[in-house]
Amino acid sequence: MDVTKDGHLIVLGCGDVGKRVIETLQHADIDFVAVDSNPDAFENTDFKHIVGNATHEDVLVEAGINNASEVIITLNDDTDAIFATLIARGLNPKSTIISRANSYRSIDKIYKAGADYVAALSIVAGQMLAKMTSHCLDASCKKMNEDILLYQGIDIEKHLIPKDSELVDKTMGELDLSTSVGCTIIGLERNDEVITDILPSTIILEDDIIAVVGSKEEIDHFKEKYVNK
Repeated sequence: MDVTKDGHLIVLGCGDVGKRVIETLQHADIDFVAVDSNPDAFENTDFKHIVGNATHEDVLVEAGINNASEVIITLNDDTDAIFATLIARGLNPKSTIISRANSYRSIDKIYKAGADYVAALSIVAGQMLAKMTSHCLDASCKKMNEDILLYQGIDIEKHLIPKDSELVDKTMGELDLSTSVGCTIIGLERNDEVITDILPSTIILEDDIIAVVGSKEEIDHFKEKYVNK
């Protein structure tokens, strides 16, 4: 059964992380197909999906790996993520592969398997929280220009949202930063509270401190459009 069209995305794994990815893709009206070995993951869903093992070549072929533009791997087991990356890269050398790593020890292995970007959730969360909860000691705090290198090609920067910002009172869905500038807001600090559960309905308020993740070029584009004015 052909469930895809050229240029679609494939999401491998529909656990907690995969479901959040799927919610974002649905909100952005992006064509995708999800793969998970547990049929319960697709109960009461209305998106294209395949019940099958994401490390099996025939399952990836059924999902349309040959013409997929991107593959997002959110599997709970790093060994499975490595195998899925190897197979996906072999079947489609031109696709962009983004993979979750459950342990920082697996990052290099997943890169060697062919991933373009690898996100170790523990590292992202830990560094982001440490960065967002650190307190500045001088007036330069207001600029919040600090950035940290997480892993190859990916940075996080913090920015304080001033009253006259175009971001104020806008929802994440309205802004759709992943489409307009290529980066993503993965957390914000508001009234000394760190919020990491970012939804399309989340509203940015004046004096929020946001954490933006993306490549250097994407973050530069974000700053040019929303910060450096």
